[in-house]
Amino acid sequence: MLFLGNPNVGKSTIFNNLTGMHQHTGNWPGKTVENSAGNYNYQNKNFLFVDIPGTYSIMSNSEEEEIARDYICFGNPNCTVVVVDATCLERNLNLVFQIMEITNNVVLCVNLLDEAKKKKIHIDLDVLSNELGIPVVGVIARKKKTLFKLMDTIKKVCSCKSTINPKRISYPSVIEDCILEYQNILENEFELSSYLSRWIALKLIDGDSKILDSIEKNLSINLLKNESIKNAQITIKNKLEEEKLSQDSFRDLIVSNIMHKSEEICKKVCTFEDENYSKRDRKIDQILTSKKFGIPIMILFLGIIFWITIIGANYPSEALFSMFAWIQDKLVFLTKFLHFPEWLSSMLISGVYQTLTWIISVMLPPMAIFFPLFTILEDLGYLPRIAFNMDGIFKKCCCTRKTDDYHVHGSDNIVLF
Repeated sequence: MLFLGNPNVGKSTIFNNLTGMHQHTGNWPGKTVENSAGNYNYQNKNFLFVDIPGTYSIMSNSEEEEIARDYICFGNPNCTVVVVDATCLERNLNLVFQIMEITNNVVLCVNLLDEAKKKKIHIDLDVLSNELGIPVVGVIARKKKTLFKLMDTIKKVCSCKSTINPKRISYPSVIEDCILEYQNILENEFELSSYLSRWIALKLIDGDSKILDSIEKNLSINLLKNESIKNAQITIKNKLEEEKLSQDSFRDLIVSNIMHKSEEICKKVCTFEDENYSKRDRKIDQILTSKKFGIPIMILFLGIIFWITIIGANYPSEALFSMFAWIQDKLVFLTKFLHFPEWLSSMLISGVYQTLTWIISVMLPPMAIFFPLFTILEDLGYLPRIAFNMDGIFKKCCCTRKTDDYHVHGSDNIVLF
């Protein structure tokens, strides 16, 4: 089971609560991105859980998104669980709709219901389930007892006891016609499922060569060399040109349709006692992420943290040096009292003890100050704002990169994404 979701929605907390100590970490084959896998036995059935880094999309803009996309598309999961944040459901539904384009074995896990309650946000989970056509379960990740209903739902999906019919996004008629034309070819000539063929049809229209190469590699098919596909490409290209749809405008249209549908559903299922609950956060965002003040404020905050870390660490470092020096004098006296050979006492005290204590005295205080301060910034939600401010700069510096596609290896356990 792969827990999928946006960053900071609590999917790793759910994963840790379920798997406990029965987990291991590693890197995806050929990738630097870390994964976690663990087993959980529920009602005499063994489930294999996999947790990947958070991702906002599977449209292949980063290494994490490529991994999530390939693992879901080509890993043959028994169930795909998408974890969302109850306090910002509209933003999270973007990923949910993208997953429902690929597979019908989807369970939506609405986490952080306690935080939503604090903000006086009420979500009708039954209506949400009807609108999406998939099982929806509400949980509080920190409370393990709330996860039993999630496991019941997952087990029903894995054992095919739950009827799932995801309601996909309906695009403008010209795009739907193009999708249908590709779908007929993919289902008849390549024997692909209707879910996967629709998603591949969208990617063929989009023309993203990297995704198409990954599809060919993982499914062992030659899409772009197929005569029927080639003929359809010419027809579809002409149709889109008649509608003045370029590749960029096509992508914008796909994303805007998803966002409009997410907004429409949220209006039906979410009620807010305080409509202006996020007004303060939006005002803060306008300042912290503005082009004028964003970078200077970021430099100021980080400068203060580094100043506190460097200056503040001097005092505990001096105290540790004094304490360890006092202990060293006692150890020297002890070795002389016990008549230790000079070479042995020198190796143990001047070599091992003194080196170790110097490292502790120098490194421990700044670490003990810096990491808690950085954690406070993270808890306050400032680190994502820093990432937003730095995104454009990193792109200009070409700091984002993509690597080779990922191969999925099978498992005898029930695998849930």
